[in-house]
Amino acid sequence: MTHHQLALDLRLRPAMSAGDFLVAPSNEAAVAWIDAWPNWPAPALVIHGAAGCGKSHLAQVWRVRSGAALAAPADLDPATVPELVGHSRAIVIERAHEVAGVPAQERALLHLYNIMAETSGHLLLTAAYGPAHWLLKLADLRSRLCAAPAAAVEAPDDALLAAIIVKLFADRQVRVPIEVVDFLITRTERSVDAVRVLVAELDAAALAAKRRITVPFVRDLLARRAVVSDPDPGRA
Repeated sequence: MTHHQLALDLRLRPAMSAGDFLVAPSNEAAVAWIDAWPNWPAPALVIHGAAGCGKSHLAQVWRVRSGAALAAPADLDPATVPELVGHSRAIVIERAHEVAGVPAQERALLHLYNIMAETSGHLLLTAAYGPAHWLLKLADLRSRLCAAPAAAVEAPDDALLAAIIVKLFADRQVRVPIEVVDFLITRTERSVDAVRVLVAELDAAALAAKRRITVPFVRDLLARRAVVSDPDPGRA
């Protein structure tokens, strides 16, 4: 089976303002938890994975669905948690693992968790890794988050990466041969963000040169990229 056929097997999910979200084995557990809302067994859900894996995109899908507010660890302060909650019964906290070791932020997150538990609200926390590895100082916070459901979003496999590449080009009204897609998936970082940047560069370069995006064209651009990133490859 070719990468193109594999890509066509993936389901396309409308994410409204977030665009389309492609469901694949690497993210289907997290998607299932998003679909289960508001019937979560705890006030919080943790979605974790490496940078660029798509967890922020999935959090945006939930924000649109739930009307959730968005916060970062720096926004967490025990004195202002009620103000942060306001009338919202749903909040997304990105990079939530960064609260670990910051006493005020840990206390604020515990307070926020308890408020959500009391009001039947929900927190969606995104993080680089699961809460068992956050090195939290507050035992109550650690026990609550470790008991909450958590789902990993893995790096895209070949099928998902191929589908993402095809979709990103299609969003720009560009159709590329499957040979280009196959060439790219073996030579790009397995990150949605990295692929998005590369597709934008290829589209801009092709428009500037008035050329089609072919394997030789992609190879040339990647070679120029390598030279720019390391202008002195013989350097120790």
